[in-house]
Amino acid sequence: MLDVSERKVSAYHLRQQDGRREVDVLLEGADGRVVGLEIKASSSPAKADARHLAWLRDQLGDRFVAGAVLHTGKSLYRLEERISAVPIAALWG
Repeated sequence: MLDVSERKVSAYHLRQQDGRREVDVLLEGADGRVVGLEIKASSSPAKADARHLAWLRDQLGDRFVAGAVLHTGKSLYRLEERISAVPIAALWG
């Protein structure tokens, strides 16, 4: 459990046994809602960089609240429904 909030959140890493799909960080609330994070060294991630988050969204339906592809650039933009490219610096600002 992460004790940075009053809400109880568990953090996970998802990797399918065959290695076909992987999500760097999954944050799951006590209510079962999930946020997925991918971390990329790119300054301008593309829709393809969100493909595993899109798969997870489709698997979880309404439980999937949002996905973010964290990147080294400065722009925030939408990649897919409920999935955005977010500058990693946004975590500190």
